[in-house]
Amino acid sequence: MNKYIWRTSVVWLLLIAGAIGVLKYRSHVHAAPGNDGHQSEPVASGPEASSTTSGIDVRATDAPLVPIQLSAERMQSIGVKTGSAEYQQINDEIRATGTVAIDESRVSYVQIRFPGYIRAVYANATFMQVRKGQPLFTVYSPDLVQTQREFLLARQGEKAMSGSAVEGVASGSSSLVHAAEERLRQWEISDADIEKVSQTGMPITEITVKAPVSGFITERGALPNLFAEPSTRLYTIADLSRVWIDAQVFQDAIGRVRPGETAEVTTDAYPGQVLHATVQSILPQVDPATRTVAVRLSVANPGFRLKPGMYVNASLKAGMGRQLVVPAAAVIESGLRHIVFLDRGDGRLEPKEIQVGARVGDMLVVLGGLEAKQRIVTSANFLIDSESQLQAAAGGTESSAVSDSASTPRQPDQVKIDFSTRPNPPSKGHNQIEVSVREPNGAASTGADVSAAFYMAAMPAMGMPSMQASARLSEVRAGSYSGTVELGSGGTWQMTITVRRNGKVIGVKSASVDAAGGM
Repeated sequence: MNKYIWRTSVVWLLLIAGAIGVLKYRSHVHAAPGNDGHQSEPVASGPEASSTTSGIDVRATDAPLVPIQLSAERMQSIGVKTGSAEYQQINDEIRATGTVAIDESRVSYVQIRFPGYIRAVYANATFMQVRKGQPLFTVYSPDLVQTQREFLLARQGEKAMSGSAVEGVASGSSSLVHAAEERLRQWEISDADIEKVSQTGMPITEITVKAPVSGFITERGALPNLFAEPSTRLYTIADLSRVWIDAQVFQDAIGRVRPGETAEVTTDAYPGQVLHATVQSILPQVDPATRTVAVRLSVANPGFRLKPGMYVNASLKAGMGRQLVVPAAAVIESGLRHIVFLDRGDGRLEPKEIQVGARVGDMLVVLGGLEAKQRIVTSANFLIDSESQLQAAAGGTESSAVSDSASTPRQPDQVKIDFSTRPNPPSKGHNQIEVSVREPNGAASTGADVSAAFYMAAMPAMGMPSMQASARLSEVRAGSYSGTVELGSGGTWQMTITVRRNGKVIGVKSASVDAAGGM
């Protein structure tokens, strides 16, 4: 037992140590050794943890963006297209699956008003279709027979006393007849049966009970020789000429559904046939497993094609009124924000954060951040986004403010830049970056300010934000610059090497590098 406890304790200690290690790794990126062999202390800054090690800055957040300017040739080569934000009358279409259900307002029960014994049963099967007035069963009731005899006696007394000269005798006899007749009607004995009793002078021993409505028998309790009380439910008849459909609508779309709006219903059993339904009500409960809300549709059911329990497809039409919209392709979702690029003319593109609402087809509703008629980029947005982030990283920009290097076209390179990495190709984790800078005449370019920026786009489908890493390189010998960078993941990184002299950019080299290692 002590050995088992000891092993269990060791396992738990290892698990706790591993969890602490993961938490520390997420909040602090350990410092990599610099050129002098020393390490700087990791620094955490708020919820977006980062570390700075010998000029290295690593973040896993939404990268900053800066305005950029592209030449007409560049815009044409990457397929840039523009459009504008416009007001449109929006009619949304919400697709959902649903289940056919019986319309509870069209359900009837068959019961008798008097105790008795069931004799013959004509409707003897569940789901049998019956018509209104169709015989269902016969019943014998001693109480009913006795009431009929009392009715006949009252009729005889009325005839005998009709010529009496005594005041009140004739009228009293008529009252007895009416009372007995009314009692039969309260027991739902038809006028035809009452008339038959009057004509024959004999009570009807077995009364035939008929269907009060047309429909299908969904429950049957009537059996031969069964003794039935007034509380006994003998049949449940559902009218399926109109049914309900409980459509499962995701909770984020339920705010656009209104009672009284129209919907279209289709089934795989009858392809090409469309039934038109109406939203009757929105049920006040969310399914915790699917996060959907049941929307009850009412639809006519010609030919009884829709069977209770059948799965159907529903398309709900939701009118949203006049809304400001943009093409969905124009909006970049980074995970934390929604970005569009404004077209300022002459190739100048400016990032703009907006607030969006529902997606309607290929359009997105804009709730804030844009005005009607503003020109925006509608294609090649991801390439422009990458260029903007690379320029922001290369320029050391920490916000979306316009910088001189970003707002004006860059001059042609004045130096030649070559680079290599150790390991080659680079990998997830620690990497050495070596850059060679040469003047146009081939001489080593000394005294330059060299930086390297790495960027990986966000992958929202995998729950990964964008990542970037940057390093300021030191000159180790004439024209050769070196530094270290910590890549947070394997995969394709966009790298930009920027060379400055006296604060001015004299050369930029961009390339895609594939880092080894997992995510």
